[in-house]
Amino acid sequence: FDAIEAEIIALKPDAVGISALFTPYYREALEIAQRIKKRVQIPIIMGGSHVSAVPQSILKHTAVDYVITGEGEKPLVMWLKYLMDEIKLDEVPNLGYKQQGQLLFNASTDNYPIDELPLPTLEDFSLTRYQFQGRALAFMITSRSCPHKCSFCSVHTTFGHNYRRRTIANVLEEIELRYQQGYRVIDFEDDNLTYYKNDFKHLCRELIQRFPLKDLQLVAMNGISYISLDDELLDLMRQAGFTHLNLALVSSDKTVRESTKRPHTIKAYLNVVDKAFALRFQITSYQILGLPNESLASMVQTLVFNAQLPVLLGASLFYLTPNSPIARTHIFTEDDFLKSRLTAMAFETMHFKREDLYTLFITTRIINFLKGFELEKSTPLAELFEFPEYDPRTQWGLQLLSLLNKTGTLHFWTKRGALPNSKFDVALFYHVMAQLPEIACLNGSMILCGAYWKKAVFSPMDSLYSNPAL
Repeated sequence: FDAIEAEIIALKPDAVGISALFTPYYREALEIAQRIKKRVQIPIIMGGSHVSAVPQSILKHTAVDYVITGEGEKPLVMWLKYLMDEIKLDEVPNLGYKQQGQLLFNASTDNYPIDELPLPTLEDFSLTRYQFQGRALAFMITSRSCPHKCSFCSVHTTFGHNYRRRTIANVLEEIELRYQQGYRVIDFEDDNLTYYKNDFKHLCRELIQRFPLKDLQLVAMNGISYISLDDELLDLMRQAGFTHLNLALVSSDKTVRESTKRPHTIKAYLNVVDKAFALRFQITSYQILGLPNESLASMVQTLVFNAQLPVLLGASLFYLTPNSPIARTHIFTEDDFLKSRLTAMAFETMHFKREDLYTLFITTRIINFLKGFELEKSTPLAELFEFPEYDPRTQWGLQLLSLLNKTGTLHFWTKRGALPNSKFDVALFYHVMAQLPEIACLNGSMILCGAYWKKAVFSPMDSLYSNPAL
């Protein structure tokens, strides 16, 4: 905070804009505003995803003079014109401000057309600032908003429901610029990258032609909706330079998908996984743990389902974000802001506890550890402990698994040795593993679990966790 404050004061600005992008860190954004106000009397404006969700909450603070909701390019330009006495305050769209002790908000309007927005300037960035597998990484988007209406998502709070796409020519211009600047990895951060799959196929074909050296790597770490993927598109993506495929499964439970308004099917998902594996994509599949309308048995069902496929398990713990559709059905106060983060595990229902979510989260890590073994053939789990040569990290992992099976307690590996993890529900873990006859490694081989895990430990809990529908 001291360094930021000193830099701002040294610049002697006419105004300061602060982004409050993430709800759990809204206090840090306000801290900056308060420090500036104590030093200089200049206008302070705040925007970002958190401000768009709860503008009144931010604007009421004494250090904040203005807020912008939604997309900020046009409102910020118009606000600067107001500061220069070129327009009136009520002509600035998407603006919140104070007048005679009242919080006032101007009407919202459309942003500038997406293709008219200038490309982000990265000249002052070091190529070592962001890297992926040792290569310079640049982020970009090809669209804003999303045509889906998943109840747990807050994207529409900022970008509205109008799904807009950049032209392919505009996207290619930015990719070629980044390549010229030395970037060799592009991460597409769209909320729905491949919705118009024919257009995305066209983009892939253009990339194949323009980068014949195959030295441009493409990823989409924000996830891809598998409903828009088909065999031809996956082929083109692989040829264009995509190496990783992050799929947003959310849940294998049809009831959960329907209740969260996810227009997806398991058949389509399996087709994508099969094709992507054949193309040697590194696949990560994301499951949301702890959705309000989901049972513990349903979460276990999805985990077990994915564990038997050649994908990494990506466990995302559900958290309420203000003003998202699902949050509007719950009482949400400023005290809850800090809990809007994965690590809070703050949401419990009559169907599951925080310890259940934590246990399933750690269970996915244990399964991913096993998935990382590059076996030449299907191998019983017990035989993994007999291999003579492993790196130290793998040895520690196997020792912890062996200790878990011998003692019925999961341990941490620390500098002081193995320490017990009191929050890990071993009975739930064993219940999950009992439903896993085999675990698929990332190379397609199988680890045969068989009777490795002690059935005596989990059998008394079967009635608690069993789901007749599985």
